[in-house]
Amino acid sequence: MKLLEKIRDHARNHSEKTAYINQGQTLSYGHLWSRSDLLASYILEIGKNKQAPVIVYGHMEPEMLVAFLGSVKSGHAYIPVDSSTPLNRVQQIIESSHADILLNVSDTDLTQVSGQIEVVTTADLKTVFSRRYAELSDETWVKDDENFYIIFTSGSTGNPKGVQISYSNLNSFVGWILSDFNIETNPIFLNQAPFSFDLSVMDLYPSLASAGTLFAVEKSIFNQPKVLFEQITQSGLTIWVSTPSVAQMFCMDPAFNQNMLPNLTTFMFCGEALAAATAKELRNRFPNAMIYNTYGPTEATVAVTSILVQNEMLESNQALPVGKVKDDCRIYIVDSNGEPQNDGEQGEIVIAGESVSKGYIGEPGLTNRSFYEIDGSAAYKTGDAGFIKNNLLYCLGRMDYQIKLNGYRMELEEVEHHIQRSSYVKHAVVIPVKREDKITHLMAAVVANEHHFDKDFELTKAIKKDVQQYLPDYMIPRVFKYVTSVPLTNNGKVNRKKIADEMLS
Repeated sequence: MKLLEKIRDHARNHSEKTAYINQGQTLSYGHLWSRSDLLASYILEIGKNKQAPVIVYGHMEPEMLVAFLGSVKSGHAYIPVDSSTPLNRVQQIIESSHADILLNVSDTDLTQVSGQIEVVTTADLKTVFSRRYAELSDETWVKDDENFYIIFTSGSTGNPKGVQISYSNLNSFVGWILSDFNIETNPIFLNQAPFSFDLSVMDLYPSLASAGTLFAVEKSIFNQPKVLFEQITQSGLTIWVSTPSVAQMFCMDPAFNQNMLPNLTTFMFCGEALAAATAKELRNRFPNAMIYNTYGPTEATVAVTSILVQNEMLESNQALPVGKVKDDCRIYIVDSNGEPQNDGEQGEIVIAGESVSKGYIGEPGLTNRSFYEIDGSAAYKTGDAGFIKNNLLYCLGRMDYQIKLNGYRMELEEVEHHIQRSSYVKHAVVIPVKREDKITHLMAAVVANEHHFDKDFELTKAIKKDVQQYLPDYMIPRVFKYVTSVPLTNNGKVNRKKIADEMLS
């Protein structure tokens, strides 16, 4: 699998074919390739350190794709940063990654960060794209074990950490998707995850590698159900990629069925657990579509296991398995001492093989805690609990305080860290609230400093305003409850179970 060569071939052979659609804006394969060549040449002219990644700042603009390919064609990995990200967090990413170029494809004013990094604006990009075109040599492209992209995830220290994914990692993943899933000719993929969330990789690059069309649905449209369903109905989707939560939201409308999407052949789920009830509902509404359940962390290139959900699985009361591991990877279940567990025994899930990242950029300490080698292959300790039975992996959730909420992975400790930065807060503990074994929202237990507010809701509003400077909205607790002290366990640690029991009682 050679991803860039495949995209180049599609651009040469099907230059007018639409590669990307977002609210009426389209990008053809020909323009994707030529504009990314022009951008790559411009980045090379700027002459920055090749080892430094390029930050691509925006949301779902077509230029995001151009910027991704332009970066890697110039030999630089790219870091996707969504325009909803607080600027303080953008600054943290710049400092952590040592990036020295930021491609801003949005309308957001980034004057606040421009002194730290060279910002290429939308006006600059228009000038670049108006240049006379000459195809760029592939000698400058990112190759083999060089980083292709870096995605920043939540970190327990209060700072985001950048997961490095190489060209080889990505080629392995895309090749697996194209060979093991039901990807037909001329597919139309759903893209609903922001590009800063690695679930988007599951639709973006398999679509481009298969000469498909990526149909984007922006987050803002989800607040306009009528417009959302009109767009989906007109999309012609054949491949649905999302978290299970997104599909559950669509299922609230009875019109979401095979009549709405007659060409849909495949559901691909990742990012959180797929409930049997959700799969059963989709089976009833889309009897002709295949439903794939997958599993994998960002550190192992989106996903490494999959299973085609069968009717007999849906009749069982057990949780759905996440499937068999891809051919070039291996799954181990180990106990707290790192010793392998027998079939059916629970332990930590360890992934080894071609999909595993080289670690966190600029963080050797964090890397050494989670990454190592097994029989000459890179391996990653996921922190997820699970077991293997009949060659199928079952994932039981996080072993620590890292959680997934609506598909977004986050560290509870990072959320706590930024709440405690508020001058109104003395101490804070964040608790995930579950309903039917699924996390629905976050709740914060707060010991407050002295303040002038008469009502709790006024205090909450002030704290949230402080926290919004550092965290995206999806990481901010929905509920704040105020306590006089935080209970501890006998060994001096925060007694999270007691807090949860008291807050939820």
